[in-house]
Amino acid sequence: MKASLFCTTRYEGPVFTTQWPAPGDDYSAEWAERSMRSTLERFQLGDETGFDWVTVAEHHFAPFSMTPNPCVMAAALTNVVKRAKVAILGPIIPILDPVRVAEEMAMIDTLTNGRVIAGLMRGSPNEYVTYNTNASESRERFEEALELIRMAWTETQPFGWQGRYYEYRSISIWPRPVQRPHPPIYISVSSPESGEYAARHRLGGAFAFTTLQIAAEAAKYYRAQCLKNEWEPNPEHLIYRLAVHLADTDEQAIEDMINLGRETLAAAGGSAPGVSRNSLFNRNVEKAVATSGYFGRDVESQQARLKSRGDLDRIQSRDELIGRVDKGQLLVGSPETVLKQIKRINAQIGAGVLDLVVPGQLGDKTLRTIELFGTKVLPKIREL
Repeated sequence: MKASLFCTTRYEGPVFTTQWPAPGDDYSAEWAERSMRSTLERFQLGDETGFDWVTVAEHHFAPFSMTPNPCVMAAALTNVVKRAKVAILGPIIPILDPVRVAEEMAMIDTLTNGRVIAGLMRGSPNEYVTYNTNASESRERFEEALELIRMAWTETQPFGWQGRYYEYRSISIWPRPVQRPHPPIYISVSSPESGEYAARHRLGGAFAFTTLQIAAEAAKYYRAQCLKNEWEPNPEHLIYRLAVHLADTDEQAIEDMINLGRETLAAAGGSAPGVSRNSLFNRNVEKAVATSGYFGRDVESQQARLKSRGDLDRIQSRDELIGRVDKGQLLVGSPETVLKQIKRINAQIGAGVLDLVVPGQLGDKTLRTIELFGTKVLPKIREL
């Protein structure tokens, strides 16, 4: 098993809004620069302590994640991450120019001498408000964009493209990816449609902020579809993302998370009606998108998955925290306890890569989590 370190580039200054999109009243350029600098320092520590990958992602209009273009952050990482692979999980390709995505990721693959992992995603429902993209076209746009990106990476002669959603007179990207035929590609396989598509095209699959039960069922379906398409995925074809916090003892780690939850919720003034407290998801937007066909044929299951994600930085009690651990949404405790939690996840899902989100608000304790995981836990999970 491998581990990837995901730092969300959270704005670490005081924020009192619970809205999405988040107003800029509380924004400070000084805090933003400090937040990005500390993010780079954490990624550098993760590289030095042995993490196999580092992860960046795309989100918009919120202090939760200041990486509207993850390729820009990935390029910055080339200055501090010298060994680990750089997982861009990833550009939300239905709302972007796919040729530009292909160019940017090929450029970073060149800068890293072939260390890019390409996560090509549809994104969360609210992201379709960002650039005014029709959510009902999400899946079709995604599939056409992915096909176009792969062709841009592999076709050596200039070519034109006349599709339903994209049209180009001539494409021939420079630089080209170092990896042949192209960087490894992962997509979300939480829905049946995505699992089927990934299997048909021999792509890796990813799960983010779901539950063990939901992910285990989806992973089983993905593997069955792969066999139906006459290939067998290995463990590294599956990524499982969840939050993590370590301390020297279980009690200290639990206390840290509960204190964080109480402080964060108090600072945000509680929850606002109709708006998710983590200022990244807007329930009204999600409700509107749900009627567009975005969730595919398994609407009830996919909406339940999104509702299950909760607010992991607002946990208020030990019972709530243990409940999140049992659901497979959080690793928390000493290195020995976290190792046991990982073994349980591995047994149920068989994912070969854990994508670990560290709470950015914990300062030096965040650095301690990275250090403990890299030095105490990672050497042991490599044997799983």
